[in-house]
Amino acid sequence: MTVYIDPPDWPGAGRLWSHLVSDVSFDELHDFAAGIGCPRRAFDRDHYDVPGTRYAAAVAAGAVEVGSKELLRRLTDAGLRRPRRRGPPRGSRESGRDGAGPAAG
Repeated sequence: MTVYIDPPDWPGAGRLWSHLVSDVSFDELHDFAAGIGCPRRAFDRDHYDVPGTRYAAAVAAGAVEVGSKELLRRLTDAGLRRPRRRGPPRGSRESGRDGAGPAAG
């Protein structure tokens, strides 16, 4: 069981944020996050956004400190990466494509 956290270097909403991930399962990640007081609404696809003020608590609870690139590598290697979708999927009605050829236009 390993949970990883990157440094609080990500700005947003007037704070700096870290990302918390698991290399085992989302269940492990949710349990760990709840244990350090992170609300479920802080979960974003495959990680928790953790305010810099909770960074020390996450490390004290056992999160392993890694750089952002290493965190992403471990998440991807574990098969838990869920990239953000950009626009509608190909072949969907929203994309204007039916999968049979170029969109009419």
